[in-house]
Amino acid sequence: MPAQAQAWPSKPIKLVVPYAPGGTTDVIARMVAEYLGQRLGQNIIVDNKPGKGAMVGTALVAKAPPDGYTLLMSVISGLSISPTLYGGADFDPMGDFIHISIASRNPSVLVVNPGFKAKTFKEYIEIAKAEPGKLAYATSGAGSSNHLLGAQLEQVIGAALVHVPYRGAGPAMVDTINGNVPSMFDSLPSAAPHIKAGKVRALAVSSEERSPAFPDVPTMKELGYPDLISYSWFGISVPAKTPQPIVDRLATEMQAVLKEPAVVKRWEEIGAEASTATPTEVTRFIQAEIDKWTPVVKSTGAKPE
Repeated sequence: MPAQAQAWPSKPIKLVVPYAPGGTTDVIARMVAEYLGQRLGQNIIVDNKPGKGAMVGTALVAKAPPDGYTLLMSVISGLSISPTLYGGADFDPMGDFIHISIASRNPSVLVVNPGFKAKTFKEYIEIAKAEPGKLAYATSGAGSSNHLLGAQLEQVIGAALVHVPYRGAGPAMVDTINGNVPSMFDSLPSAAPHIKAGKVRALAVSSEERSPAFPDVPTMKELGYPDLISYSWFGISVPAKTPQPIVDRLATEMQAVLKEPAVVKRWEEIGAEASTATPTEVTRFIQAEIDKWTPVVKSTGAKPE
């Protein structure tokens, strides 16, 4: 075993989050940082590096030393969507990383400002069809899974919507609550506190089944849109060539973190789903996500904005 792996971790670890503070990624990253840090006996510092559909932060980690001191909160957009959306990436989503864990998998939710006239998903679609090219939806940014879900909705209903991308879910939600934009596709964990507080109204979720956290909110699938099943996910990845003992330790400790009662409770409250996938399974899953989303980006004609 290399000496550096034996002594690891002997100093604080950086967890790069490729989004602005305030969204689901941030909620999940901070919980993971706290509990993984406790298990490793070191502080884990969350470092937000947003930009270019999560590719800025992702690229930083791809180029970081493979010594276990720089982790990536890997996200669907940075690895599976944006490389196609932006016409390439200066990293290889598979070859430049070792993918270790999926910390959570989260459905999307369509929310509207409480003053907006649509009270149901059906009414929302009727408004979109009646005035094509006018109904706007906010997202955390171009290249997010929520952007792609909005583009897919346009395809299946045959009516154009107006995509308003923000730099993160936080500012997008503020504008939706304030009525500057009438609707938003958001990750359910990010939107959960605002739905519970009555600041926005949830019309439908993109999961296979209703969320236990919001049993009254229907799925898009049950409302007749089986193509609109979509999950964002948040994982832990490290640069390729990170020593195997460090990879093994991170994988073991992440499994333990996701079983921590406080983490389990928090995930349930916000509608997130933990994953027990091994690094081999995570690698297969991320490759499958790339294979799934690449043609969707192309067929919807989604563009970076």
